Amino acid sequence: MKRIKTFKTLTHAAAAASFLAVQAVICIGTVYWAVAATLRMEGTAAIVLGAIFALPSAYVLMVVTRMAYDAETDPGNH
Repeated sequence: MKRIKTFKTLTHAAAAASFLAVQAVICIGTVYWAVAATLRMEGTAAIVLGAIFALPSAYVLMVVTRMAYDAETDPGNH
């Protein structure tokens, strides 16, 4: 089946992706804050920890965006 790609479905996909991305960033940021505070990291150590968290965070945001696009453009959902 062909995906439905109209302005409405793409807008819905962008809205869903934005909502889920914000939730994921909040969760990841909370984990980062908890780890940095527990280990009393400051300065360079906190930046290195942030860099370690950056790659998985980017992957999660890509997955969330793809899931939202797939869900909103699926013909079975309309």
